[in-house]
Amino acid sequence: MNKKKKKKNKNKKTAINFFSFFFLNKINIFIQQGCFAGDGVYGGSSHNHYQNPRLITFPRQHQRSSSNGLRRQKRDWVIPPINVPENSRGPFPQVLVRIQSDQDKEIEIRYSITGAGADQPPNDIYIIDPVTGKMSVTKPLDREERASYHLRAHAVDINGNQMEPPIDLYIYVIDMNDNRPEFKNQVYNGSVAEVSKPGTSVMQVTAFDADDSTTANGLVHYRILSQTPHIPIPNMFTINGATGEISTIASGIDREKVSQYAIIVQATDMEGSLNFGLSNTATALISITDINDNPPELDSKTCFILFCGFTFRDKDQPHTPNWNAVYRITGGDQMGHFAIRTDEITNDGRVVVVKPIDYERNNAFTLMVVVSNQAHLASGIPSSPSSSAAVAITVLDINEAPVFPSNPKIIRFEEGVPADTTLATFAALDPDRFIQQTIRYSKLSDPANWLKINRTNGRITTTAVLDRESPYMKKNVYEATFLAVDNGSPPATGTGTLQIYLIDVNDNVPVLVPQEALVCERSRHGYPVNITASDLDSEPNAGPYVFELPSYPSSARRNWTISRLNGNYAQLKLRIPYLEAGMYRVPILVSDSGNPPLSNTSVLKVKVCPCDENGDCTVIGAVTVAGLGTGAIITILICIIILLSMVLFFVVWVKRREKERQTKPLLIDPEDDVRDNILKYDEEGGGEEDQDYDLSQLQQPESLDHIMSKPAGVRRVDERPVILESQYPVRPTVPHPGDIGEFIIDGLRAADNDPTAPPYDSLLVFDYEGSGSTAGSVSSLGSSSSGEQDYDYLNDWGPRFKKLADLYGGGGED
Repeated sequence: MNKKKKKKNKNKKTAINFFSFFFLNKINIFIQQGCFAGDGVYGGSSHNHYQNPRLITFPRQHQRSSSNGLRRQKRDWVIPPINVPENSRGPFPQVLVRIQSDQDKEIEIRYSITGAGADQPPNDIYIIDPVTGKMSVTKPLDREERASYHLRAHAVDINGNQMEPPIDLYIYVIDMNDNRPEFKNQVYNGSVAEVSKPGTSVMQVTAFDADDSTTANGLVHYRILSQTPHIPIPNMFTINGATGEISTIASGIDREKVSQYAIIVQATDMEGSLNFGLSNTATALISITDINDNPPELDSKTCFILFCGFTFRDKDQPHTPNWNAVYRITGGDQMGHFAIRTDEITNDGRVVVVKPIDYERNNAFTLMVVVSNQAHLASGIPSSPSSSAAVAITVLDINEAPVFPSNPKIIRFEEGVPADTTLATFAALDPDRFIQQTIRYSKLSDPANWLKINRTNGRITTTAVLDRESPYMKKNVYEATFLAVDNGSPPATGTGTLQIYLIDVNDNVPVLVPQEALVCERSRHGYPVNITASDLDSEPNAGPYVFELPSYPSSARRNWTISRLNGNYAQLKLRIPYLEAGMYRVPILVSDSGNPPLSNTSVLKVKVCPCDENGDCTVIGAVTVAGLGTGAIITILICIIILLSMVLFFVVWVKRREKERQTKPLLIDPEDDVRDNILKYDEEGGGEEDQDYDLSQLQQPESLDHIMSKPAGVRRVDERPVILESQYPVRPTVPHPGDIGEFIIDGLRAADNDPTAPPYDSLLVFDYEGSGSTAGSVSSLGSSSSGEQDYDYLNDWGPRFKKLADLYGGGGED
């Protein structure tokens, strides 16, 4: 009885589900055709929608009283949403609803809507008639762009006064099946191992439908359309229609026969309905991966004293985990000196040394080597998963470098160690125990040149005083390096580092900081001077410091006082109310905290000056502090004024000269030009009268009438050619200084190209030298080799010619 009842309920439930699915599909089709108008869905071109749109009135407000006398308002109802199908064909604008106020019978009402889609982006999708209150949509809607809108309706009078509280309007866009399913990729890649069992998951494909996923429009169903190749059967794979997961459905997948399958997958919406749904396809490429069903084989072993190589062979797919070789050393190398490197191309193995080998400890090894695949051998294969071999390795001895037992070696000393002090013995050991060798030492690095090392035994001594405050010290440590070289073949060298830690000694006096300070002349103004000290030593040989004023000179303690701030700082200030402005040298005794302490008297240069109300030194005060009195300041000011006056006078003089140069004519008057005048300097005779020259041209003419008749400025006796004269540039009346050079160059260029400009191509008279000379011709002063001349008359010419008379007077002796 119970079984029949359950079966009856199950059949009843199935019938209800079928009816629901059928009814929903009918409603969806009805909505797409624009025929469902009961809930505010206005599609197609139904005439009733425009004549009788759905009426929405503003909610009435009721006053409800409470026990305490207060009143609250309650709306009558909640306005249902407005449903609008997407992709409507119009005509537009398409009336959706009508907004109405109960007060429109009494006063004139104006309606408006606000919100996204009305007066906010995207603007003007919805409009409202301000008089009738009819709200319309102006264009087709796309649910995939925007699925809903929230607007607010307002009612005001003609003066803009709010007559009704705003009401909220919710508009929902009804989805239509207008989008095909889209795969995320057009080609999907997956893989499955060969010999996989049926039901093995391979991969998953995914398609997305932009339509509403809560309706059949967005529900996607998957199916396989084809498989390539059809080996061993056409249907080797299946797909989950809801999730898109692809899995194997049959056995017999063999990589050696088929290495890849291509599957065409189809995605259809409307829950896979081929009559009403939209479809799209994609390709799924399934690669068959290899499994390790062939064990590796070690073909040959090639071993030498320093090298051992293995040749490998495997039938599986090359360069996969089933083919790649893995070499392991299973015995004979307890200390891990060796490893085996695999050639990525040939898969061969090579034994290499990864840890230094000491010949003195072990000079021979026998290794056990095993080779296998990266992937485990598949179950059921009747073969060993690995191959093994024994390798004998002989170690050769080489000369090793000496080794310092402690490297770096650290020693500690107090600073101030004198020269020629032995610090330590830094000796090295020779690892070659079976060979007797000699070690020699030398210095590699000694920045301060403080050390030296004995060449044979490595004893290190100082060559200078060790100072912790040296710039070569780093964190109280001085570091030097040394070499140890044996006499092997070839020689080997070892390096050792010696670090000397110097302990601080109180050997530096503290120094006052700062060296200069500024103080106001009246103690009530300004601020005290903060002083501290600097000590090259470190704690506890540095601070805290003690600051004191010495008893001498007495003015130090009479005028100044020091007060302690803390261990490292103190304050210096005036003891007296007023101190005359000037430069003062205040001695301060500073002591450190060493044992015993060191003291130092430092001089602080204090500038005392007049200050303003803020305690800042005035300008006059600063000058006074610099050591200049009132008379010196006045003298400096007078000198500055005189210097400025001289500079001003020089500038005025230069300007005046420049002005005169501009107003003066550019060229000199021809009457004043001395270059064209004939000047008579002296008469020295007519020259060589015994030569056959025409000297008349060199003599002054008897008459100068034909010269004087020429225009002014011309004083030549030669004649110019009778041709047209060249045109010269015209000089401006008041030339600019920048134009003078240009004017001269133009004039020079015109004169060079003017054939009428002197000098002409004729004999010129340059000067007049007189009509004759009383001294006679100099041609009589000649030398003759045949006759003798008497030069005794030279003695009568005076002492100036005595030398000449001595040379020529005694002709017979010469």
